[in-house]
Amino acid sequence: MEAIGQLSGGVAHDFNNMLAIVLGSLRLLERRLERGDRDVSQFTDGIRQGAERAATLTQRLLAFARQQPLSPEPVDANKLIGGMSELLRRTIPESIEIETVLAAGLWRIHADKNQLENALLNLATNARDAMPDGGKLTIETANTHLDDAFANAQHEVPAGQYVLIAVTDTGTGMLPEVAEKAFEPFFTTKSPGQGTGLGLAQVFGFIKQSGGHVKIYNEPGHGVTMKLYLPRYLGQGDVATSLALTTSLPRARDRELILVVEDDRVVRELTIGMLHELGYRALEADGAAQALDLLAKEPQIKLLLTDVVMPIMNGRKLADAAKASWPQLKVLFATGYTRNAIVHNGVVDTDVELITKPFSLETLAQKIDRILYS
Repeated sequence: MEAIGQLSGGVAHDFNNMLAIVLGSLRLLERRLERGDRDVSQFTDGIRQGAERAATLTQRLLAFARQQPLSPEPVDANKLIGGMSELLRRTIPESIEIETVLAAGLWRIHADKNQLENALLNLATNARDAMPDGGKLTIETANTHLDDAFANAQHEVPAGQYVLIAVTDTGTGMLPEVAEKAFEPFFTTKSPGQGTGLGLAQVFGFIKQSGGHVKIYNEPGHGVTMKLYLPRYLGQGDVATSLALTTSLPRARDRELILVVEDDRVVRELTIGMLHELGYRALEADGAAQALDLLAKEPQIKLLLTDVVMPIMNGRKLADAAKASWPQLKVLFATGYTRNAIVHNGVVDTDVELITKPFSLETLAQKIDRILYS
């Protein structure tokens, strides 16, 4: 009960802060506009920042609960880490040296590359905060085997072959009582406003959901090593590398027509507005029946963008019915909930393209561009 109280209290505290930013900025924005003042960028920025922080908090809670929808694929961790070098340099001050020690012949892993990047960025940020006067951050990779003795001494760790990613800092280290609670949600030693206490909880949840293991090696006063163990991937497939620095905003190439199916009117209208901003034409439906009618009437529809959780017929059944009649139709699912028809055991089905709510204009643009043109 104490842990549940800490979790719910932390959620309430952080969401109250974010809602205060959004609601306060909206009220000031309204008053400025009523007076005819168009200098409102500081308020729109505040609304966006508050909403983005809320979305990040939600994703971290899903990660901690091991309920985030993952899209695992073969990943070369060495290439992914190398692709993050510029992002890490932007995050870590020059007073901290960054070194990577990447093993030759590293095995591939099967993981969600974007979530792995987020996990490594979380660890790097924590390491930065532990070295306020400078120091050294080291990221290492290695092939390793966890034997039966090690596995039996841990929780939910089968013996076998793993890829190790270790993040080491030369900072202040953790007190033993702090290390014991490091993965608990909303536990933090940082000052108010400096962190949610969900960064390590997110890392823990993601690694466990991916079938791996996390271990802290701590030397108070000397530094911390966070070791991530991810199972070796023995299958076939293209190797994914980092996409962390994608900055372009792809647009429609031929004003393609997209059908948006969403039972929530506000979300539907917002999605339509995003598509128009990107140069696409759009039709809308509030459910599967109306969507199938529009598909029959409008053969120019190139993409079905559908919510998953809807009354009467869910998005997966709608997509199956649509593809049966129009095999060339592309489908993109949108959802904020993981226990549904397209996510099983936390992993997105292999034939599914998924975008997680709330999504940004940039994420929507990149996802649609890949589906329609790649």
